[in-house]
Amino acid sequence: MQSFGRRAILALAGAFALAGSLAPAAIAAPADEPAIAAAADLNAALPQIADLFRRKTGRTVKLTFGASGNLTQQILNGAPFQLFLSADESYVARLAEAGRTVDGGTLYATGRIGLFTPRGSPVKADGRLADLAAAIRDGRLKKFAIANPEHAPYGRAAREALTTAKLWDAIQPRLVLGENVAQATQFATSGSADGGIIPLSLAMTPQVQAAGRFALIPAEWHKPLRQRAVLMKGAGETARAFYAFMQSPEAHKLLDHYGFTLPRTGQSKPR
Repeated sequence: MQSFGRRAILALAGAFALAGSLAPAAIAAPADEPAIAAAADLNAALPQIADLFRRKTGRTVKLTFGASGNLTQQILNGAPFQLFLSADESYVARLAEAGRTVDGGTLYATGRIGLFTPRGSPVKADGRLADLAAAIRDGRLKKFAIANPEHAPYGRAAREALTTAKLWDAIQPRLVLGENVAQATQFATSGSADGGIIPLSLAMTPQVQAAGRFALIPAEWHKPLRQRAVLMKGAGETARAFYAFMQSPEAHKLLDHYGFTLPRTGQSKPR
């Protein structure tokens, strides 16, 4: 497998046009509020869940978004997060094995990916990637955005889908790697790339819908994006309350709105 450790992330003019709506670094909050680490595919849904939690309980949380692999490393390095919402349950298992979590956590959603093409793109949004393949062959495709698969679960899913379609080797010279999936979405929607593979959860936002077209990639083309939440040891009352709220009908309704598949049970996975 080719390493992306030295691949530069191409930051082109206009790539951050949607930064304010898709990639807030954190929700402003007083210092006594619990810090919560969240996968970037939750950029649209989680602030709304946190606001609903605030209105129901009077409590607030501080959200920090990023690639799940990077957030895991920050926690291992001592970052004071009390709750982690990962886009890949393997990272939760890693933290549990390191003794950082209270248990094995809870599956809160399963995500989906799709092909997005901005307005004016030479590539058609086709979930089976047929026109993308043709665009690679005939030279129409110049740049294509995905999250960095080295530390972003949605980037790994994109790589798996492109491999299934037998396009991975051919598309690599054209890749623009986002540090996380929200940044990859910015590259794709801004027109800085001819298209990209992005989460359904971000494709459901009005900003992305207005920017182009989106088509779901078959779920069987990649490993399931099983997203797991887990409390860190020492998590306080508010973090625990928010963890429980993530499993409530109100939170599930918002997750469903943004295209997540909900778990049938919320039982904790054994460590």
